[in-house]
Amino acid sequence: MNLQQLRYVVATAEHRTMTDAAKSLYIAQPALSRAIRDLERELGMTLFARSGRGVVVTAQGRRVVKLAREALDAVREIEELSAHGHTSDTELRIASTPSLEPGLAGRLLPAYTAEHPGVRVHIVRCDGRDGVVNAVRDQRADLGLTDLPVPADLVSHPLERQEIVLISPPGVELPDPVPMNRLNGMRLVLPVPGSARRREFDALFARYGIVPVPAVQLDERGNWLNTVRSGAASLLWYRGMAEQALRAGLRVRSLDPSVRRVIALIHARRRLPALAQEFLSVAEGGSAA
Repeated sequence: MNLQQLRYVVATAEHRTMTDAAKSLYIAQPALSRAIRDLERELGMTLFARSGRGVVVTAQGRRVVKLAREALDAVREIEELSAHGHTSDTELRIASTPSLEPGLAGRLLPAYTAEHPGVRVHIVRCDGRDGVVNAVRDQRADLGLTDLPVPADLVSHPLERQEIVLISPPGVELPDPVPMNRLNGMRLVLPVPGSARRREFDALFARYGIVPVPAVQLDERGNWLNTVRSGAASLLWYRGMAEQALRAGLRVRSLDPSVRRVIALIHARRRLPALAQEFLSVAEGGSAA
């Protein structure tokens, strides 16, 4: 048994369905089900029994869940001891998505370093929300900057609601703002099918009865603006990327109705190093835009 398996057990007990537990852990539902079955075989006991579309914790499972929570709490306490043992460190590590890094570097970091000039801030570049979540979980970053939602085992501090805009090649004629129904049949750059980010886009389109044309489907965000510049498709992205898009000669337009996402700083459920706590204080008094 390892810590990852303990997290799986606790998440399944809390959410009561494999599907919801898998979403909270950012893993595929079949992978979670397989991991739970493997653990049950290893322990020689049944932890969860099916009930309708969900699961219930068995009598043996309740004891295992209780001990799993205690073990995870103990690990967090050990991590806190480790954090206190390195209070002399002067480096703060912040994970960020490419979309939000300009706001981090342009506003939050200058405000923080003005008050803490002796602190080195290292930006851990991550390709999307899942990368930020994993960097924080794996302790490669003290804090993460991403949009919500994030799994329940992490703490989030909402900073702002950032606008989603349409970025198009210069030859595309559209009103500003763009009525949402104009996206119907439009060629768009989209994340790959099945990804968490793609599911969010699909939910947005379904809400407005929109069926766009997935012209390009890729998760490498560094290539998104290049794809739009080539004239292949338009792109839905954050207002914070507008300046970069304008420098590339692209058109940036708002949507009607406006669409916004909550941007937050996230961290693990443990006591934060003093540097991270101070950064939170500065950030919550400012903005990630």
